[in-house]
Amino acid sequence: MTAAKPRSRTQLDRKDWIESAIDVLAAHGLDGLRVEVLAKNFGVTKGSFYWHFKDRQDLFSAVLQTWKDGRIRDINKQTTGAPGKEREQLHHVIEVYSANRNRKGISIELAVRDWARRDAQAAAVVEEVDTYRLECTRKLFVTLGLSDDEAKSRSLLLYAYVFGQSLMAYDRYDPKVADFRRWIADRIVSD
Repeated sequence: MTAAKPRSRTQLDRKDWIESAIDVLAAHGLDGLRVEVLAKNFGVTKGSFYWHFKDRQDLFSAVLQTWKDGRIRDINKQTTGAPGKEREQLHHVIEVYSANRNRKGISIELAVRDWARRDAQAAAVVEEVDTYRLECTRKLFVTLGLSDDEAKSRSLLLYAYVFGQSLMAYDRYDPKVADFRRWIADRIVSD
């Protein structure tokens, strides 16, 4: 995967730099996320970068905040539903996250998680997002009548499944893989 070249602009803003940084992060990881690379992608000098950011760490903080905000927005969108439709909402969450084979999204997720293995700030942001994910689905399970412990276990199982299967190449495993996925989702959400 190569970083997408941002279109030429006469006036760059902070958001442009952050979006480009996320593209580079997805393509090359944290080690590839350098001010020189971003400036070259935009066809500008590093001075333009420093107009918007104090330093590279300021950019890193902005990237993490942008990733976190996007994840929280998406989690809310996927886990919020009509009262009385919690079971359907949980199936929706599993379907959306297990069916989505967005390579760029997966690359960003993996890059941020790899970053979190080496950096305390990134680790704290990832933990905050994961806790939020688990808490949203825990609430749905509790509303279905499960105990808090059972709801926590099911939430963990749900996300272990959707994240795990997103990393696997299983399309040739069996022609009934879609049936298997429905069966797994039914087991996670069942009473």
